[in-house]
Amino acid sequence: MNKVQVDQLANEILKTLTDFHDMTNKELKSIAEETSEEVKNEISNTSPVGATKKYSRSWRIKKLRENANSILFVVHSIRYQLTRLLEFGHAKRNGGRTRAIPHIAPAEQKGIESFEKKLKARIENG
Repeated sequence: MNKVQVDQLANEILKTLTDFHDMTNKELKSIAEETSEEVKNEISNTSPVGATKKYSRSWRIKKLRENANSILFVVHSIRYQLTRLLEFGHAKRNGGRTRAIPHIAPAEQKGIESFEKKLKARIENG
């Protein structure tokens, strides 16, 4: 352990907190990227599969913005017209409703839990 003069104590504390902040931000960004990939795969695997399988293969990840403290990923489908209809069901042409096939909300919940668990583990382990 290094010896620190009393007049340099504030600078050392600030330096240590800055290092911790930088390390935490790097971990946060890498965990966000990993989790977004997991969510995309989960949605693709649980998506309804038609004859062409286009919907289940249409899921993409897009990084919307990144700054020093945060990063924002969006998992979306390029066949966006179908997502709401499949997730919640819809009215049929001759009356009645189709059954809902929830596949986005469960994957989102798993992603949130996974992100929180990974972040807590990496911060505790340093």
